[in-house]
Amino acid sequence: MESGSAEVMNTVDWKTGTWERKKGASPAAEIMIAGDWAPIRDFSDPILEDPEAVYGDLLPVLRESHLRMVNLESPLADGGTPMVKSGAVLKGRPEHMAGLTAVPFELVTLGNNHVFDYGVEAFVKTRDLLVEKGIRFTGAGLSLAEARAPAVVTVNGVRIGVLSFGEGEDLTAATPDLPGVLGWEIEWIVEEVKRLRSEVHVVIVVCHGGVEYIPFPPPYLVEALCRIADAGADLIIGHHPHVPQGILIRRAVPICFSLGNFVFFQPTELIYRKTGYLLKAGVSKGGLTGIQMIPYAIGSRRLMRLGKTDQEKTLRILEAISDPLSRPEGVADAWHAFLKHYGISGFKNEMAAILDELETAPPKGAAMFRNRLTALQHSRHLMALMTRIMEGTLDDAPTWAEAWVTDFFSRKVADGLPG
Repeated sequence: MESGSAEVMNTVDWKTGTWERKKGASPAAEIMIAGDWAPIRDFSDPILEDPEAVYGDLLPVLRESHLRMVNLESPLADGGTPMVKSGAVLKGRPEHMAGLTAVPFELVTLGNNHVFDYGVEAFVKTRDLLVEKGIRFTGAGLSLAEARAPAVVTVNGVRIGVLSFGEGEDLTAATPDLPGVLGWEIEWIVEEVKRLRSEVHVVIVVCHGGVEYIPFPPPYLVEALCRIADAGADLIIGHHPHVPQGILIRRAVPICFSLGNFVFFQPTELIYRKTGYLLKAGVSKGGLTGIQMIPYAIGSRRLMRLGKTDQEKTLRILEAISDPLSRPEGVADAWHAFLKHYGISGFKNEMAAILDELETAPPKGAAMFRNRLTALQHSRHLMALMTRIMEGTLDDAPTWAEAWVTDFFSRKVADGLPG
């Protein structure tokens, strides 16, 4: 990876939203990587009516690249039994596959917390439909071995290996004998990246994890993804927070902690949940050559590439929330700000909601409580919160970090982007 070379760049050009691993390096191929895709809510009917139109003026941008990847965050199947789980239960129809083939997306990642929402039957139907359409996938399977299997594709002579994993939320991680997603197996992933490194020119790792809606990744996630970068990955992509988060260049390895929502509609007026970015990655036989961020907005029926002014604002926001990630104390301060924002009142409200569910719908309430104990995003959050309360340090978060957390939980589309 030549990470010690003086030619290797470790800073992003935030005016253009680009990063080059080596100045002037030319890619042999380009990969377009998108975030969460699910044909639900306001996007369900438009995808059925005109699947190309959903992508708006991003469609030609998507088609410029040689390979397109997206996170498929719901089964696409008729039938199935809805899972009793902590959060929302999502499902599309087989006809929604046209929304993937219209672009077309050639590879989907499945290591997320929704692909088994309607059980094994719906997952198998989705998997079979992907095979029928010639779409490669990785990150979930009927056994741990299948969930671990990387997707390997060759584009313009460049051999690319992709791994997909998540936190195994709601205990959906695969075991040697049971279906599921590739869960939080950091030790195995580190070793697999090293192995895969010897077989392909480029290794891309996709992680579905972290805390939803906050501007900064939690410390446990930063530590894990840095370990994967150090093991030999060329590029690491994150999603699940449903908002865009920053980028860390770790020894010439870009770690994009969250691309934000893509074709994933949420009924909210909060602007950061209506904003995301595509990531275009240049690759060659020598590895990753560079990346480019392409911001967009999410409307009620389609995506829209941002105009010049809003694109510049978005890149400045990404620069601001990326800056603290290069320092351990910055990561800790950012996490502290979220804990303060959530606070004792947030904990009381969440526990009250769980207790209400236990009273009215016991299985749902039990799933919610169990998930707070077993999912890292919740257990690490609650342990850190309680520790801060016990130490009397909860209110000591730095104002700069607190301001960003507050903005992400309050700024509406009507307010426009800051800056």
